[in-house]
Amino acid sequence: MPYLGLIVLIVWVGCLIDVICAEEYRVRHLPKTLWLIIVILLPLIGSVLWLLVGRPHGGSWAGPRQPAASGFPEYDRPGRHVAQQSESDEEFLRRCRERAEEQRRIAKEQEKRRREAGGDDPTV
Repeated sequence: MPYLGLIVLIVWVGCLIDVICAEEYRVRHLPKTLWLIIVILLPLIGSVLWLLVGRPHGGSWAGPRQPAASGFPEYDRPGRHVAQQSESDEEFLRRCRERAEEQRRIAKEQEKRRREAGGDDPTV
């Protein structure tokens, strides 16, 4: 029984370090700050809850973390590039296509006026 306190202390310190080192967006179910408070205030129960419920899949003990590709980890979140509302994404793409067509039309008109005014040969 005297080793129980030592085991709890080791698990508690390990979980504290794990919570602190975990990436904010990978922590499950609760914000990282709340997990830290739970683990600090409830050493045994908080540590067990963290290990079972809050710890990111793969865990932060799984090895050295890879640095963020862009230098900004919030941009490297999985699924960040996926459109949140497909209707607004489709509307945006439609407007982009319309604008591109308008710009092409204006460029053709300008080229036509330039040829008529100066008689320039566009192949030279």
